[in-house]
Amino acid sequence: MAEETPRRVPGIEWGVVSIPLAGETESGDSHVVKGFPDGVLVAAVDGLGHGDEAAAAAKIATATLERHAQEPVVSLVRLCHEELKRSRGVVMSLASFNTRENRMEWMGVGNVEGVLFRSRPNGAEASGGSKRERVLIRGGVVGFQLPPMRASVIPVAQGDTVIFATDGIKSGFDQNLSVNSPPQEIADRIGARYYKGTDDGLVLVARYVKDSIVRGSA
Repeated sequence: MAEETPRRVPGIEWGVVSIPLAGETESGDSHVVKGFPDGVLVAAVDGLGHGDEAAAAAKIATATLERHAQEPVVSLVRLCHEELKRSRGVVMSLASFNTRENRMEWMGVGNVEGVLFRSRPNGAEASGGSKRERVLIRGGVVGFQLPPMRASVIPVAQGDTVIFATDGIKSGFDQNLSVNSPPQEIADRIGARYYKGTDDGLVLVARYVKDSIVRGSA
């Protein structure tokens, strides 16, 4: 098989796998990777349930996120909430990278898991005792009932890798996981091993690669 060209926007190399529930024509899980001046927004969105109505809600959310990608993440969730009030709603986790200041702002509403793997020197395996952090998730549904919201702001460095996974992916996907592979390989591996088969599933992997930035790119 020919090697795939990595998916990149300035500052991020990424990969995604989306698996619709058997019998459905489209997935209610979706994603956003959207660059903006000095930053990149990365998000995983899960429309409640599955099928056409879930997919429609996810599309409203992703379109809203893309239109306003440069906004703080709390503002983005509120914007989505207003747009989704006549839908069945979504849950989501999102991260906004600031490539000028080497930091990331992230949060979640609902049950989309998010894990940040810190890069390790000398190609060491990022598993077992590697340092990782989890996104702060608040209970609620975007479009129905928002919780009190607070984003975490943390520094990021070259090679740090964020993984978002919707609830169609089994918990524990991040245990004994090497993140030295290209992001698409990581996403494919998690999807193959941890997809539940009872709901739509999505895995989004985003690696911070500041050396890929070309100034002036959006």
